[in-house]
Amino acid sequence: MQRDRLILLTTTGRSTGVPYTTPMMFHRDGDRLLIVASNIGAPKHPDWYLNLRKDPHVTVEVGEETYPALATPLTGEDRARTWAMLKNTYPFFAEHEMATSRVIPVVALTRA
Repeated sequence: MQRDRLILLTTTGRSTGVPYTTPMMFHRDGDRLLIVASNIGAPKHPDWYLNLRKDPHVTVEVGEETYPALATPLTGEDRARTWAMLKNTYPFFAEHEMATSRVIPVVALTRA
């Protein structure tokens, strides 16, 4: 992965309350950053996604900048349109989708 496509996402553990930082790929979409909970097509959502579902207040580190953000899973037409664009831009997401029966979440990160 290219360094300019990576962020560090810090979530709060849903059971422990401890902060967890996860490096991940992102896609810039206007004022928001998009992240995908594909978990490489695994049958379960990644822990970071389960954490932000319980507490959507996260910290984003991108480049030289660190800021608080709100994580919002996309739904409806916004998710459908965005997911199609992401699969077209990054074809490996389509492979992840074919490997699992779950709906892969797309999450928007916006500055808090």
